[in-house]
Amino acid sequence: MTTPVPCHEALARLREGNDRFVRNVRSVQAFATQAQRGALVAGQAPFAIVLSCSDSRVPAEIVFDCGLGDLFVVRVAGNVVAPSIVGSVEFAAATFGTELVVVMGHTHCGAIAATLDALRGGAQSPSENIRDIVERIKPSVAEIVRDGEVDDATSRAATRANVRASANHLRHGSRILEQRIADRHLLVVGAEYDLETGQVSFFDGV
Repeated sequence: MTTPVPCHEALARLREGNDRFVRNVRSVQAFATQAQRGALVAGQAPFAIVLSCSDSRVPAEIVFDCGLGDLFVVRVAGNVVAPSIVGSVEFAAATFGTELVVVMGHTHCGAIAATLDALRGGAQSPSENIRDIVERIKPSVAEIVRDGEVDDATSRAATRANVRASANHLRHGSRILEQRIADRHLLVVGAEYDLETGQVSFFDGV
């Protein structure tokens, strides 16, 4: 069995990969090859778990300049946490021993915008499933909404509050993850991806 990458080393790898992405360069390891695909048939050993938004502009593997088998990525609109999401993270942490979980939101998030709109009395969600996402985000951002126009600062504060809420849910909403954190075998951090710059800022739990 492959020895898991320590969480702080894994975080450093992500920082370095994002720096390459921002500078518009890619590592050789990030390019998929036939040899890489073949080597991964027998199993995987991702060095980080990333829970991120489904937004097409935020693919974790590209943002962090990673290749096949490097990341275990869970994507859902608004990077919200539901039972199946927790189970996915639990599976990767318990099965592969991955020691780092990153919850990554991003600027100009549609799910955040829809939630802020709903809190200010805007249009209703077009389906129960979309409303479920909005309802999961609401508690963490309700206090941020003020009377008047929602500006970029409000949106960014809401994005970060939602990331913190999702990260805390993972830290305290799973016996498996709680135990791994207590045993110092898991670190959960929150991050925000900036669509304009490509930069990922780690701001919670680091």
